[in-house]
Amino acid sequence: MLRPTTGGPRGLQVALCRAGAVALCLAACSTAHAAGSDGADSQELAKKLSNPISDLVSVPFQFNWENGVGPDDGLRTVLNIQPVVPFRISERWNMIERWIMPYVTQPEYVNDASGLSDITFSSFFSPSTGKSLIWGVGPVVTLPMTSDPAIGSGQWSAGPTLVAVKISGPVLYGLLWNQLWSYATVSEKSRIAVNQGFFQPFVAVTRPSGVTFTLQSEAIANWNAPNDEDTWTIPINMTVSKVTTLGPFPFSVLGGAGVYVASPDGGPDWKLRTAFTLILPHRK
Repeated sequence: MLRPTTGGPRGLQVALCRAGAVALCLAACSTAHAAGSDGADSQELAKKLSNPISDLVSVPFQFNWENGVGPDDGLRTVLNIQPVVPFRISERWNMIERWIMPYVTQPEYVNDASGLSDITFSSFFSPSTGKSLIWGVGPVVTLPMTSDPAIGSGQWSAGPTLVAVKISGPVLYGLLWNQLWSYATVSEKSRIAVNQGFFQPFVAVTRPSGVTFTLQSEAIANWNAPNDEDTWTIPINMTVSKVTTLGPFPFSVLGGAGVYVASPDGGPDWKLRTAFTLILPHRK
């Protein structure tokens, strides 16, 4: 509280100094509060982006450079467009729709094949009451987009999928899994039936600044592989991402690398990855 002062101009000068000090203090407190709020918001967004079934509408564009492919150690590139759209279907249940739409460019040993590969669509039914343990279960379907065996299976496939995520303070860890079996083909060409498992374990550490460090794998098991050595494709990926803004929208940028600890004959040895994720507003 400012007290009345006396003493003419000298007293007025003291009062103004005191008022200025109070104003500076209030401004500093307001700035610190805003910074703390922004930090909390950034970390919360980072957590949701690390959660495969969060309540965010997001559109990630993920670029992959896979090196060491084929007998000539060629380069394969994969652009994955992976929109995620959640819906509230009741007071207790959410439905999260996820698409993975890859555009693949293969190296020379498969005649420079390129194009849109199989689209994977997953639908998770998840309880909205989960706070520290979040889970979802539902169907997964593969939509064939080409009959070229170099970049697609050429078969319709379906199966179950589930995800479980544990949130412990700034740390998230969990597993996304699905299993696909083919049930129809898009041409009369003979193909090996799809019998494939996908396993994505992950652990992510978020910071108040919106930076996230993630260690994960995207292991694929081809249960119909001709021999045991060709069954597994297992990359170990390390990425770093940062939540920022793109105009009025929150935005995330990511970079990282991975090494393949197992891959079929002619499979990649290592990879680079970058991703850009636009986060869109939605009504709950």
